[in-house]
Amino acid sequence: MSPERLRFAPSPTGYLHVGGARTALFNWLYARHYGGQFLLRIEDTDKARSTEESTRAIFEGFKWLGLDWDEEVVHQGANLARHQADVQRLLETNRAYRCFCTTAELEEQRAAAKARGDAFKYDRRCDRLSRDEVERRVSAGMPFVVRFRMPDGSTSWDDLVHGTITFANEDIGEGDFIILRSDGTPIYNLAVVSDDIAMRITLVLRGDDHVSNTPKQILLYEALGVSVPRFGHLPMIHGPDGKKLSKRHGATAVGDYEHMEILPDAMLNFLALLGWSPGGDIEVMTVPQMVELFSTDGLSKKAAIFDMTKLEWMNGQHLSMTSASDLAPRLIPLILAAGLASEEELTARREWLFQLIDLLKVRARTLDDVVRQAIPYFSETVEYDAEAVAKGWKDREATQTILTASRDALTSAPVWTADALEPELRRLAERIGVGAGKIFQPLRVALTGVSASPGIFDVLVLLGRQRSLERVDNALRRLAH
Repeated sequence: MSPERLRFAPSPTGYLHVGGARTALFNWLYARHYGGQFLLRIEDTDKARSTEESTRAIFEGFKWLGLDWDEEVVHQGANLARHQADVQRLLETNRAYRCFCTTAELEEQRAAAKARGDAFKYDRRCDRLSRDEVERRVSAGMPFVVRFRMPDGSTSWDDLVHGTITFANEDIGEGDFIILRSDGTPIYNLAVVSDDIAMRITLVLRGDDHVSNTPKQILLYEALGVSVPRFGHLPMIHGPDGKKLSKRHGATAVGDYEHMEILPDAMLNFLALLGWSPGGDIEVMTVPQMVELFSTDGLSKKAAIFDMTKLEWMNGQHLSMTSASDLAPRLIPLILAAGLASEEELTARREWLFQLIDLLKVRARTLDDVVRQAIPYFSETVEYDAEAVAKGWKDREATQTILTASRDALTSAPVWTADALEPELRRLAERIGVGAGKIFQPLRVALTGVSASPGIFDVLVLLGRQRSLERVDNALRRLAH
């Protein structure tokens, strides 16, 4: 069998929405797992709303996420001649007809239907015109649209996500739907079908807000005499309040999360779980693992909830999994922007920087968290957190005694390594009859200014002998006042 061909087809009328990115990801995962092909089409037929900026945002979003495609990008706006040719085929096979009704006439029909308490259905008055009359009106230059002639019966498909879905044709839209505007441009459903045929798409995987479009498109495929692709409709993404995700819930543009320093692999992992489960309570996955585990059996019918707290947690998991060498190119610009060090200093202390990143990443949820935690390791002095001081140095005299003794113990260490420093401080705790934590916590506040940090011996090694001892001395001076 030929490989499946899937596509993602965004309209460049705004930013790349997280819902669109999720749809693109599922198409991409399907193609990569099942050995298919993933294609990208920019649906730019709406010239009034399509912008170069939006098109660029789509490509930038794909680049950041690391999603690639297999053939040249298709721009729908370049296919007008084919769209019109497909409409002409439908006219020639009597599956469509020209409609000359004016806006006023259509409004009159709608008003009459409303007065009867009926839903509006086009009354097909133009379909009853004789061929000669149609030709006369066309020759006279009367404007017209082209309508698809809706057949009797029903339209069904076996949806990849929802199972069998059936629409009675009489309930589809307003009856004979328009496929070509009076200016000769195609309506969405006709353009999509024409392009999917040309691109040889075999599976259309998209949001379930498109379910109502699918029966129209199936009828168009059949009328054009080509095979109908399979369809799958993914659940919508809701905010925590259960309503459709929108700006009121926070950022909805993929680019915003890049600027929030979310890792792309964490974003992909998070998006993958919005409507899909790999089974076995697995949550944290690398991209290769997602490709390996992806299966249509795990697709959900229920709306997914976009939980920012979960995304931040997921980002923290991926930070922990990512090597310091891979994180450094993302962190260095942030460190420079924060004024913590110069590029020359970071280059000269490359191995030290990697050690610092490895220590800090496990306690962070975002790259900004790593930078905030890094401040004490770059600064000449530390700013003491009031809560940390109140808790860690609660007994001023006892703290002075502990820090003085700690300084003496550290000074006597033969070398400045974790293996050498640890026994010195633990012997001190035994000698003065307190738990090791009673030594470590006041010292942690003295060294970093905060109550939470990596292991105290790692902190000492990263700060170095001179800076560590200076900070203990500064803490003692503060306590003495």
